[in-house]
Amino acid sequence: MSASSTHLTATPPPASVSSAAPTGIQRILIAEDLEDARNSLQQVLQMALSLDVDTAEDGAKALAMLEERSYSILVTDLRMPKMNGMKLMEEIHARKLPVTVIVTTGHGGVQDAVHAMRLGAYDFLTKPADPQHLTLMVQRALRERALQDEVIALREQLQGRHSFQNVISKSPRMMEVFDLIDQISDTTSTILIIGETGTGKEQIARAVHQASAPARSGNFVAINCAAVPETLLESELFGHEKGSFTGAATQRKGRFEQAHKGTLFLDEVGDIPLNMQVKLLRVLQERKFERIGGSEPIEIDVRVVAATHQPLEQLVKEGKFREDLFYRLNVVRIDLPPLRDRPEDIPVLVSHFCSRFARPGHAPATVSPEAMEILLKSPWPGNVRQLENAIERSCVTARDGLILPANLPPDIHKRNSETKHPFQPDLARSLPEQLSELTSAFEERYLRKAMRKTRGHVGKCAKISGLSRRSITDKIAHYKIDKEEFKQE
Repeated sequence: MSASSTHLTATPPPASVSSAAPTGIQRILIAEDLEDARNSLQQVLQMALSLDVDTAEDGAKALAMLEERSYSILVTDLRMPKMNGMKLMEEIHARKLPVTVIVTTGHGGVQDAVHAMRLGAYDFLTKPADPQHLTLMVQRALRERALQDEVIALREQLQGRHSFQNVISKSPRMMEVFDLIDQISDTTSTILIIGETGTGKEQIARAVHQASAPARSGNFVAINCAAVPETLLESELFGHEKGSFTGAATQRKGRFEQAHKGTLFLDEVGDIPLNMQVKLLRVLQERKFERIGGSEPIEIDVRVVAATHQPLEQLVKEGKFREDLFYRLNVVRIDLPPLRDRPEDIPVLVSHFCSRFARPGHAPATVSPEAMEILLKSPWPGNVRQLENAIERSCVTARDGLILPANLPPDIHKRNSETKHPFQPDLARSLPEQLSELTSAFEERYLRKAMRKTRGHVGKCAKISGLSRRSITDKIAHYKIDKEEFKQE
């Protein structure tokens, strides 16, 4: 609890300071547990600024209000019940809520002030706060906040125009995907999503689930089939009865039961072992199954959305994926284009990620034209996920809120330079010398592309190139190519 504070008397600001509210919709929130102090602060700021000033009696209530409504300024006490001011600022920081924080406390100290500033507090006042001082401080914070609020509003408006069920895109090809999802939203048809790693297959699956509400009132349940050991996959999908195998101490519901009346997302379905493919096919056909060790059939109402980055048709030809299961999954097919085929999405996604990774109390970073040119020309083998990681790093390293080429990850620079022709004829040097350099450069670029395609597998790279494994190993060492870089893509 805060120490009792002196009542504040509403005092008009001096004539030299305008009391007009800044342009745009700006609101103030006061978090204070003492009713008299809370009402006095509200009265002072409402009279001086002519803005909406809301109040909360504790930190938990303030946090809930910040998540429900946009506020420009938060004036908060430090010692409050349920959630104190420091914890409130930590939550604001963790949740990236865009609000400027001014701290007031009757127990001020250097250590508290330093901690508050580290958490992003704009300023720190000791109670009883002088009304005129507080008003001037809030006015200054509002002026600085006005541009940030305008930028955030414009970004939200832009993203709203290019957003479908939280998937952001302005690409015509993605608009076709959105239209298809709309068409099938009221059906229970099984869906197969095909797309490279990082294209957002799970986001699309979630969009399908959200578009199906309220008809599908159950949960969205996801499982990465490639990440679960073969011996555990059956239990993960169908569950088990108590005592059905060593370690089965209790009954457990599988993912199919958890997704009843909802959506089950089977990511990387191409990695399911053949013996499990038979059992999955049976469930998709009959819409019922038994838990491991059980004998009672369990009926389910689940929409299945499967996804893979692998060419299932080729796996069928190779005998690695059952043809009947492929046709059972491939009822409605969604092909997600890679990011390199929809460059018009890059500026929209960059804007979205800049907003997500903005520092608390600061406007989202902007991207310089030079940096944006590099982003637009990059091939993005890791697709949207790689772009997201690149922008997060850039936001962390950018100074003064501007992302420059130097703030982009080094691998973006390297790949961008690989797309440019490195040579111009130089008549001051011999033709054989320049041809030798050109051949070496082409060879290195060929090897890097082959390694990227095979995810760093030397044997497969040798097969593609027509060279021996030993020759590939020697050339990788000569050009200082790191295999691990491609394994992570």
